[in-house]
Amino acid sequence: MEKEAKVFKYERPEFDGVKKSMLMCSTDLMRVHVQVVKSGGENNLHTHTGEDAFWLVLSGAVKFYGEGDKVIAEIKKTEGIVIPRGFKYWFESASDEPLEIIRVAARDQNTENKRVNMAALKPWMVESNRFES
Repeated sequence: MEKEAKVFKYERPEFDGVKKSMLMCSTDLMRVHVQVVKSGGENNLHTHTGEDAFWLVLSGAVKFYGEGDKVIAEIKKTEGIVIPRGFKYWFESASDEPLEIIRVAARDQNTENKRVNMAALKPWMVESNRFES
């Protein structure tokens, strides 16, 4: 199979609600999303069984938490974190401006990837119908 380069462009969207995730590009090994998170758009404690994820803040700031709500990192513009598969975490916007954050996820080809929720879904997550409880 012949491989092709993929060009993409990101522009912050206007949207209702507290969070929006946009798939920018993908291959059989990785996916690149940009998430925009407003106040109240935090997620729940969860893990991914088959993906390692690289996160980089484009604007705003973010707090990542582990089990027991332990702060793992407070990250600002141009800073990032790597979350290995199986690590339990959640995050929230940590500034007045909306958080814009890139997530690059690399898939383990030998493991089925599932999002495993360790805590109840947040109300916005239930309303979106994109997450299993």
